[in-house]
Formats: sequence, structure tokens, C-alpha cells
Amino acid sequence: MREDLTLQQIAEGIPKSVLNASDKDLEGFQKIIEETIKLREGHRNLQKLVKGFSSSTIQRS
Repeated sequence: MREDLTLQQIAEGIPKSVLNASDKDLEGFQKIIEETIKLREGHRNLQKLVKGFSSSTIQRS
């Protein structure tokens, strides 16, 4: 089971390079995170579609 992180644990885990980054760098990093989230959601949706297709194909056989 996943443990909830405290704010202090999150803060301690932030690399100094992120803390010292410019606004432009952080905006770029934010875009990367947003696209990563979209990619993960897309992957999950694809898995569901494949699973559903496989199940329906097996039932028709």
C-alpha cells in the first residue's frame, strides 16, 4: 500500500536544481509532467480497450 508523504518529505525530495530553476525552466518542466500524465492516462485507456477487445473476441470464438 502506498504511504502518504508529508509536506516535509516532499520538500526534502526536491532537487536543488529545481529549487534554483528559472520560471521558464519550471514552465518547461510542468509541460513535461502534464504530457507524462496524458501519456499514462492514454496507456491505461489503451490497456482497457485491448482487454475489452480481447474479451469480446474470446467470447465470439
